[in-house]
Amino acid sequence: MKFLSDDDKRGLIGAEMLAETPLPTQMVSSDEYAPVPQTRAQAEAEARLYGLADAIAPKLGLSRRRFFQTAAGMAAGFVALNETFGTVFDASRAEAQTPDMADARADALADQFIMDMHTHFLRDDTRLLGFVRMREAVGRTGWNPDLGGEQTIEHLKFDNYRREIFFDSDTKVALISSAPSDIPEDWFLTNEQMAQARARVNDEAGSRRLMTHAIFTPGAPGWLEHLDASLALRPDSVKGYTVGDNTHKASARHPWRMDDEDVAYRGYERMAAAGVRTVCVHKGLWPPAMDERFPHLAPYADVRDVAKAARDWPQLNFIIYHSAYRLGDPAEALAEFERTGRIAWVSDLADIPAHHGVANVYADLGQIFAQTLIAEPRVCAAIMGILVKGLGADHVCWGTDAVWTGAPQWQIEGLRRLEIPEDMQTAHGFAPLGAADGDVKRMIFGANNARLYGWSEEDQNGWRGDALTAAKAAHREAGFGRSNLRYGYAARG
Repeated sequence: MKFLSDDDKRGLIGAEMLAETPLPTQMVSSDEYAPVPQTRAQAEAEARLYGLADAIAPKLGLSRRRFFQTAAGMAAGFVALNETFGTVFDASRAEAQTPDMADARADALADQFIMDMHTHFLRDDTRLLGFVRMREAVGRTGWNPDLGGEQTIEHLKFDNYRREIFFDSDTKVALISSAPSDIPEDWFLTNEQMAQARARVNDEAGSRRLMTHAIFTPGAPGWLEHLDASLALRPDSVKGYTVGDNTHKASARHPWRMDDEDVAYRGYERMAAAGVRTVCVHKGLWPPAMDERFPHLAPYADVRDVAKAARDWPQLNFIIYHSAYRLGDPAEALAEFERTGRIAWVSDLADIPAHHGVANVYADLGQIFAQTLIAEPRVCAAIMGILVKGLGADHVCWGTDAVWTGAPQWQIEGLRRLEIPEDMQTAHGFAPLGAADGDVKRMIFGANNARLYGWSEEDQNGWRGDALTAAKAAHREAGFGRSNLRYGYAARG
């Protein structure tokens, strides 16, 4: 994490040192941005969750850790959020206290088609030593066996990724992504490594379960030749970071604009010629403090360059990752929304179709859903309302940025249970999100991504009866529960 100072690093811990709760109780970040410390409200929610577990688990003959691995324990996590922040989630104490009720609900939704088109793991030869050293430090200081055993860098690699995505969640199809760097060895994964992972998973499964990006880097030396070679790998979509090297921000040399006719458009032309129609672009996750810290990159982090690119390239679909959420203090985001009805950069993105007459701009949820869900659920609800109202429910796409925040099941449960509060619906004209398996959530979880990536109904059912489904069943039969571990960084308490 070279964009962080030594003082910054001293304030971080590996997220696997956090308590193994069914959903995180403070922000967990990847190598791409610094985590916000646990808020007072999050600490209150955490205490409420422990209180629920300590009251319920003994009556069920379970340890706290084992209770947190159950569907009832997951329900307890959302009860704790409701009792701290106000009711936003469909969760009750009755469900948390009644495993049969919780299991029946989970089983009824287990076959829901979910395409998670924003996931990560690290290459075997990673040089991102911040990850390694954080976890080595955990080993040196002693690991609490109640948290499932000492953690290592291997938990950020392929085998654990496979478990967390396909065994410990209801995800049916995933897309493996990466992040580029001006230092070739510091890419999370190369485009070739992503293609190899896709072949490995799909060959094992006997069906299409894993898809891939190809990362493109406009303006970097030799970038068009690299793009040509990457397109030859037949990626399912392409992805870029307009700030350039997001891992080493201080030394990033090649930021770019989506609407640059002399640079980015040359790449779009080659993508379209190769039959790739989906362009994913990382935006946001850029708190105001970073404007001063990295002024050479700040103008590239927002969405001011999206509309013209979308208008000039109607044959392409542009998916804006993280929905361009600005990031920062969640209380400030809530105050902004309550004062203005807007959330920085997310509202700008949602305004694009109405202001510019385009229909090819989409929002990926990514980290914004994960972080606002646990930091300030009303902000999460507001974001969903803004995106659905502005872009349409058919233009909001599911992505979790796992495995940094562990298995994505808690995020899946978050959307299944989330509803926009009635006062917010009335004040801002937001439509309800509806039932866990209703039309809006069905589109967001899978139908929108399936349409964008050209998946037929037959494709969407290809997971049923394949080898990966059988392996998941055996995993569950063996009694393995979710690890509830997280693998990124958290702020030290």
